Amino acid sequence: MKQNELLEKSISAISLGCDKNRVDLEHMLGKLKDYGFKIISDINDAQIIIVNTCAFILPAVKEAIENILLAIKQKQNKCEKVIVSGCLNERYLDEITKEFPEVDCFLRLKDNDDILKKILNLYGVYADERFRSDERLLTTHKHYAYLKIADGCNNGCAYCTIPRIRGRYRSVEIDDLIKEAKQLAKQGVKEIIVVAQDITRYGEDLYNKNCLIELLEKLSKIKEIEWIRLHYLYPEKITDELLEYINQNEKICKYLDIPLQHIDNNILCEMNRKCDEKTTRELIEKIRKNYPNFTIRSTFIVGFPGETKKQFNNLLDFIKTAGLQNVGFFPFYREEKTKAYYMKKQVPNFIKKKRIKIIEKAQQGVADKLNLARINQIVKVLVDEFDPNTGYFIGRDEFNSPNVDFFIEINDNNNIECGKFYNVKITNYENRIFKGEIV
Repeated sequence: MKQNELLEKSISAISLGCDKNRVDLEHMLGKLKDYGFKIISDINDAQIIIVNTCAFILPAVKEAIENILLAIKQKQNKCEKVIVSGCLNERYLDEITKEFPEVDCFLRLKDNDDILKKILNLYGVYADERFRSDERLLTTHKHYAYLKIADGCNNGCAYCTIPRIRGRYRSVEIDDLIKEAKQLAKQGVKEIIVVAQDITRYGEDLYNKNCLIELLEKLSKIKEIEWIRLHYLYPEKITDELLEYINQNEKICKYLDIPLQHIDNNILCEMNRKCDEKTTRELIEKIRKNYPNFTIRSTFIVGFPGETKKQFNNLLDFIKTAGLQNVGFFPFYREEKTKAYYMKKQVPNFIKKKRIKIIEKAQQGVADKLNLARINQIVKVLVDEFDPNTGYFIGRDEFNSPNVDFFIEINDNNNIECGKFYNVKITNYENRIFKGEIV
């Protein structure tokens, strides 16, 4: 096949898992588009389908397998080649290679940059080694993007598969990140979401010192970027200097995503977390006292091995009193080859489900109270999209991250444009949704 014939084929991708994984896919798609391929959203019309998988926990593995089967099924339609990339390949390569012989290429994480070469080889087309591309094709709304500043993790939490999948913590060079952020800004990105498994350790492996503030300072100088959001800050690395910097920097959203996972000392110890209950409570109290304008988001694991009713109630009490605005709860998943997999006293699934239901209800009560208190506030809102089903524009303020937190419905289509900022008065809050109007 000749190159010009190959470039007549369309490529579509299925993005699964976390936003760090999404960034990997966006870089691959950008390279392919820059080479000349047409990237489309509908897999039904694609000759080449990429399934970018997640394998962090069991539900993610199941979702990945379902989507691989969906892509393979498209071979009965227009699809000619199926490529599987992402984390599933790192955990279960031998198994899925045997299970899915219809897949034409299993792309390892270390080979993501070779996606173009792999596709050319599948069609017997000469791969010009001189071709280079730093392009990135966004799969989010065009006005915000994730900036992955590091890969891997050194924290060694007992339940986590990330170190085995992604390896040790590896920071990206500051100059490369600033170059990428400037390119995103030129594409119209107004909100940069700084992301890594743990951004609070940025630079320590690369520069022998913590460089997060230095990176944020340089990102802040990019004129077109108006918001910088931080995902994820580990509690033991949140310093007074960092908090004060976030407070003083007008571009950084006053939004702290701090994965706490639990509050009970014994559970935290078994999890191999670095913060105990006392330190965690002191951190939250310090933020509440010194920076009352900050919003805190967190995640917690319910039903970790050995979690007693008393320990769960300790966590439940913390949720009721800490006043966290945005919280996600996950049942413990027993993942192979993690330390927690081999622990005794595994909590039955029916108890996990019961506890999740109880604690989610408690947190919803906390969030509802905090959100109702925001009625009549005027906030800066970034409009994400228009929902034709409801007739509302959907937007967020700096205290809510896309896809995981609360949003604002704006019932006013008078010259509103997606991707722009507006001052919005919050007029109501019901059914977990804010209502607002342009001021």
